[in-house]
Amino acid sequence: MTVDTSSAGDAGVGAGAEHAVAAAVAAGESVLSRRFGSAITLVAPEDLAGSGPATVVRARVVSSSFALPRTLVVKHYPDQPSSGADPFAQEAVSYQLFTALAPDERMCPELLAHDGRARVLVLEDLGRTPTLEDKLYARDSRAAERALLSWARSLGRLHASTAGREADFNALLRRLGAPARTDAGGVDELCERVPAVIQERLGIPAPDEVLAQVTAALEQSRSAGFRAFSPVELSPDNNLVTGESVRFLDFEHGCVRSALVDAAHLRLPFASWPDALALPAGMSEAMVAVWRAEVVGVWPALADDEVLATHLTASELLRVWFITGEELGSLDLSRHAPPVSREAALVTWWRDLAKHAGYVRMTAVSEFAARVAAALAARLGPHADLAFYPAFR
Repeated sequence: MTVDTSSAGDAGVGAGAEHAVAAAVAAGESVLSRRFGSAITLVAPEDLAGSGPATVVRARVVSSSFALPRTLVVKHYPDQPSSGADPFAQEAVSYQLFTALAPDERMCPELLAHDGRARVLVLEDLGRTPTLEDKLYARDSRAAERALLSWARSLGRLHASTAGREADFNALLRRLGAPARTDAGGVDELCERVPAVIQERLGIPAPDEVLAQVTAALEQSRSAGFRAFSPVELSPDNNLVTGESVRFLDFEHGCVRSALVDAAHLRLPFASWPDALALPAGMSEAMVAVWRAEVVGVWPALADDEVLATHLTASELLRVWFITGEELGSLDLSRHAPPVSREAALVTWWRDLAKHAGYVRMTAVSEFAARVAAALAARLGPHADLAFYPAFR
């Protein structure tokens, strides 16, 4: 789910969304009135155009005797999930988990009210604040660097503040009648499929030692160590850059998993986002450093540079492996793709994996990654280099 909160356009409702917006406002008023024991009216609704299953509305609170903000954000999930995890339950429980924390540990808007039967959340409105995506696509490299470091720091604080709280998260899910969710669905099948895809598309067999390293990385991702809450969708359009820190918005897929899975995104920034581009040299290393500074008090083993590098490289391997399995089979490698393509991104990520694997003496992985990167680069020719985000051009 993506929410546009940075637009400065007039408040309003699209012609095709009046009914959904009205239903969201009514649900928000109802849950607030029950929460505070008195009628609360919301006016001037603005459709924030969420791209997920929820209707997302900003509305103004008519003067009230309660200490409510002037404006609120209402997220209404009108439809029951057809199958699998319930995005409303995941998001409601995620916000409950953070709202129970001290304000300086809360890396998201505050949850003011929610109702499981009405499937509605009422959240603190952080205002017309730029997203991390806005910063990356602006022309101010220093502002973009500060925003990226703030994002990494907020990710570390999110992990540190929720480490050891998996039981709490699952208990909250059970109270909403939802099953505990993990991010493991289909992972084993995908892992097993990747060697055949690489062999078929690039003609490169995966050595047994590389397959063993992938298996070890998968086991690490499922281990009991380093577990903390994850938003899962780590995309720059889901993060608001406030004056104090970066705040996370979208928890429709939130779950507890290894924080190292998220930390791989410091090496491969926003790799799961279709529009991911390149960052300047040294930026990822700086992001890793500020993330580690936040989590090392919880996981002191990560103070050791070699331990950290080994763990991060295993997670990086798994992330690149997954993306390759998901995307390589459908990429058109017969044409010269533009430099913003996913093909060029895969070249960059396999090259980086080769470099990082070499640093931690994962020799077979390093050599294999270099071969895959070279094969992809040969198909793309002069378009093999991934473009930088506009802020760094």
